[in-house]
Amino acid sequence: MNDLLAGELAAMDQYFIHSRMYDDWGFTKLHARVAHEFEDEKAHAAALIERILFLEGTPDLSTREPIKVGKDVPGMLKNDLDLEYAVVDALKDAIKLCEQERDYQSRTVLEAMLKDTEIDHAYWLEKQLGLIDRVGIENYLQSQTGD
Repeated sequence: MNDLLAGELAAMDQYFIHSRMYDDWGFTKLHARVAHEFEDEKAHAAALIERILFLEGTPDLSTREPIKVGKDVPGMLKNDLDLEYAVVDALKDAIKLCEQERDYQSRTVLEAMLKDTEIDHAYWLEKQLGLIDRVGIENYLQSQTGD
């Protein structure tokens, strides 16, 4: 569980810095969406902390996976997608372990996080990178300014 927490904390940190960069650059739509992703990661971390405490463990908030801060929008989106793919793999491994250990409540918590990660986070990032490929970076970036 602490390994998963390290991944969620890293995702939270990476989304936080990327959201601030988008805001600084004037990409208000990207900022809003990635700030939302930051909040989702914070909720995932909270759920893991609660589960670790319930299982009488000690949450490790000092360990984090390394983050990769992008230098441009496509790089930031790609780094975030790579991070989400790593989280998906870790969640699937943990769910398998929960099944083996008959810890069905932890499995339920992790399955909800997996659904959110695969269907919401990773899918949205894949869609953004696909849009950049289809409409070009200039058109994409223009679409991310203003309301």
